[in-house]
Amino acid sequence: MIDKTVKNAFEAVADIPSNCMLMMGGFGLTGIPENCISAILEKDISGLTIVSNNAGVDDFGIGLLLKKRMVKKMISSYVGENAEFERQLLSGELEVDLIPQGTLAERVRAGGAGIPAFFTPAGVGTEVAEGKESREFDGKMYLLESWLKADFSIVKAWKGDTAGNLIFKGTARNFNPLMAAAGKICIAEVEELVEAGELNPNEIHTPGIYVQRIFQGSNYEKRIEQRTVSK
Repeated sequence: MIDKTVKNAFEAVADIPSNCMLMMGGFGLTGIPENCISAILEKDISGLTIVSNNAGVDDFGIGLLLKKRMVKKMISSYVGENAEFERQLLSGELEVDLIPQGTLAERVRAGGAGIPAFFTPAGVGTEVAEGKESREFDGKMYLLESWLKADFSIVKAWKGDTAGNLIFKGTARNFNPLMAAAGKICIAEVEELVEAGELNPNEIHTPGIYVQRIFQGSNYEKRIEQRTVSK
């Protein structure tokens, strides 16, 4: 049986170089690879291009990588919770591709599925369409969008086994399964790591064939961006 386990986050991200492209699973602060982000922060690298639905908050998640000036470009769909992101964008320090959320998800899915491009109606008639091919189907205009692939995809799952099979819990499933398939090397951190064969095959969301490295994470904060409670 193939064993894909590594000791910890530091070993998992050890060969991530400067100027590479990373995909980071998560939605808001839900299901983000907290341990791997912390380990990347300890590395002396820069010039990263990060594909993520959002950019974290100033003091947590991808926001920490932005704060340390490790990121040169963000490819995202929502960036409204991060003041440092806004500052870097407006000052010209950070490149940003802002993409409709459904288009972002499909571009990542296409990358994992080996589909180089597809047509979508999202963005027709807006600045999203600038420089892109458009075509009419059944009387409606569509934009040609290209796949997204990365050197590394970094995801966080609830459970995983030593062969790399993953189960995500609740809304933490979000972008994680799509991105796991679209990276040349997929790194998975999990809350609970079990031996191969212990997971119910019918409950697996991401098959181990997509995962190259896996480790059991620790000390998850699982923060909430804006906690709202009733009086």
